[in-house]
Amino acid sequence: MPNPNLINTILMLFLTVLALFSGRVVEFRHFRSLRRRERRLSYMLATDIKRFPGGAETARGGQMIVAEVVIATDYFKSILAGLRKILGGELRSYRSLMVRARREALIRMMEKAEDKGYNALCNIRIEFSHIGGAIRGPMVMVAIIVSGTAYLMSKNPQ
Repeated sequence: MPNPNLINTILMLFLTVLALFSGRVVEFRHFRSLRRRERRLSYMLATDIKRFPGGAETARGGQMIVAEVVIATDYFKSILAGLRKILGGELRSYRSLMVRARREALIRMMEKAEDKGYNALCNIRIEFSHIGGAIRGPMVMVAIIVSGTAYLMSKNPQ
């Protein structure tokens, strides 16, 4: 009869490796998707200045575009971040989470502007907050809201 402690240890190791592998695969696929979508939208001008210095056709007027995203970290990364908080240092797993969320939110805003016929965004603002977990607990999810004013830039500015 197998030892129950040995079975539990093997099961725990298997689940840990599975969590690490699956989390990395999901993150890798998301970054690949972000790169592909950013390349497709590379023609669009996006800036945080309040107004474009010229060349914008304001006949259609500027329209506010808002996009939001909530992305969660996997449980394994939360455990590693908890250990890192004890030892000190940069929480790379959460940095990766923030980068993914910010890029996803900006891409969604650009896609919304594109769907409405615009090709430029200005006055972009980014706000973020953590969701889930206790106040002092691990940041389980991050919510990012981006907003900006969409314009149709003339192709031949005068």
